Amino acid sequence: MFRRVMSMLIAMAAAVATLVLLPAASASAATCAPAWNSSSVYWGGGTASYNGHNWSAKWWTQNEKPGTADVWADQGTCGTGGGTDPGQPDPSGFVVSEAQFNQMFPSRNSFYTYSGLTAALSAYPGFATTGSDTVKKQEAAAFLANVSHETGGLVHIVEQNTANYPHYCDSGQPYGCPAGQAAYYGRGPIQLSWNFNYKAAGDALGIDLLGNPWQVEQNASVAWKTGLWYWNTQNGPGTMTAHNAMVNGAGFGETIRSINGSLECNGGNPAQVQSRIDKYRAFVQILGTTPGSNLSC
Repeated sequence: MFRRVMSMLIAMAAAVATLVLLPAASASAATCAPAWNSSSVYWGGGTASYNGHNWSAKWWTQNEKPGTADVWADQGTCGTGGGTDPGQPDPSGFVVSEAQFNQMFPSRNSFYTYSGLTAALSAYPGFATTGSDTVKKQEAAAFLANVSHETGGLVHIVEQNTANYPHYCDSGQPYGCPAGQAAYYGRGPIQLSWNFNYKAAGDALGIDLLGNPWQVEQNASVAWKTGLWYWNTQNGPGTMTAHNAMVNGAGFGETIRSINGSLECNGGNPAQVQSRIDKYRAFVQILGTTPGSNLSC
């Protein structure tokens, strides 16, 4: 009898030891609701995520930021850091999380994916990684604000005025227009156009865009790369690249000049300039930073 009891006690002790040695299951954080959007209307019971927390609306609300208005009830922390929430870092290292990107472009075309953008970042590693955290966020916001203006909020993949299409072939270039007279219309986030720009961008990126410009409207990563190519390497009608304008303190206004020059700057089209500035101000707010100076051109 004694030996049987001892055997049972030993077995129980082993079981307890096994239980003690098993690693505790990690508690998974709540899934983040869609990111809060200042222009969206939330009814009572509606949910949104902001700064690493889920929030529930107590009653109808619009443009009242969670955490700063009584209308919102804090439902606790959410997300695990994968860019699912504006308060969490993104694993890509990009200063704009996927949730923030979605907040910036609530009506974007599904072609313009966040993963396509982050995949394109390796082509220009200095983009949004140069300078202080403020400068990094300002540059990202400046790029995305100009992109938003060019594409109607990342809605348009190609230039909408088809009558312009045949005008973008500079036949004086030695390589001509092998894809056709009307093949070099505006495409992608920065609306790349002209055969010489497709040639230069393709050469820089190691992609045959002169022979096959349609890649810019068919592949999200290629599209984003062409936007980053222009931003980081081309002065355009300005005196510096948009990248240098932001990292060297020239300000957002000089990025507008690098993209559209006198067509908008120096009184060319003040309404268009203001539209870009307004979008930039909204985007730096989403990223939790300030716009800096020299916003206009």
